[in-house]
Amino acid sequence: MKKIIENIKESYNELIHKVSWPTYSELSNSAVVVLSASLLIALVVFAMDSAFQALMENIIYPKL
Repeated sequence: MKKIIENIKESYNELIHKVSWPTYSELSNSAVVVLSASLLIALVVFAMDSAFQALMENIIYPKL
């Protein structure tokens, strides 16, 4: 039980004294980057899916 309590104390001390937490502006900048990248990837996947769907429709049901 002593090892568990010691581990918890060491973890707490490390979180308080050794971890460098980001500032609000760094955090919001990172969030904007992640949101932008997510939207870009979603648009690329949507475009690829639409193109593949159109290709498959032309192969399966060709317009005569």
